[in-house]
Amino acid sequence: MTNPIDLYYWPTPNGWKISIALEEMGLTYQTHLINIGKGDQFAPDFLKIAPNNRMPAIVDADGPGGEPISVFESGAILIYLARKTGAYYGETERDRVAVEEWLNWQMGGVGPMAGQTHHFLKYAPENIAYAKDRYRSETARLYGVLDRRLAENEYLAGDFYSIADMATWGWASLWQGQEQTLDDKPHMARWLKTLWNRPALRRGRALHADIRGDRSDTWVQADLFPDPA
Repeated sequence: MTNPIDLYYWPTPNGWKISIALEEMGLTYQTHLINIGKGDQFAPDFLKIAPNNRMPAIVDADGPGGEPISVFESGAILIYLARKTGAYYGETERDRVAVEEWLNWQMGGVGPMAGQTHHFLKYAPENIAYAKDRYRSETARLYGVLDRRLAENEYLAGDFYSIADMATWGWASLWQGQEQTLDDKPHMARWLKTLWNRPALRRGRALHADIRGDRSDTWVQADLFPDPA
């Protein structure tokens, strides 16, 4: 009997990467909330799993060789789960190279830059115009890269849905809060809508959405994301 994967999670774009992947891959899991607002990520027991004091993290009791394994860093978790299931990683070595390119692009670019944009626009104690402009502009540049890629490919890695899409969607779906526009990014808009229509992605995004107070997110209600049900 397969043991459920332990998911250490809080409902943020980084957390959604893994809840979406688990839902897409049909893996059973049990959720352990890591309240980052209260500092749960610094608890000694959690640091044994995630030494960088960041969620998400997982523990898989059925790891390699049948032994438990813990994995931290969202990109590493996605690769681990894709290898474990043989899903959403492409079928050829060229596919996998493309997946890894765009996954690393998200990990090193979209996530950090969009995260800083959110911070300086919404949460910074001081109004720092330079920081707002810098991160807002860099986020816009990255979404331009995304749109151009999607002009030639249905998904980030090519003609197949992959963990690179799962990793990128959460941050990109919050484009409004990052003070971005889709008016000049029709391919990004098409991709956002296509992924939103996937039931498993919606389930992963909905995990503990009540904690964010966004059961009726304005972006979900927008014309771009009509309820497909």
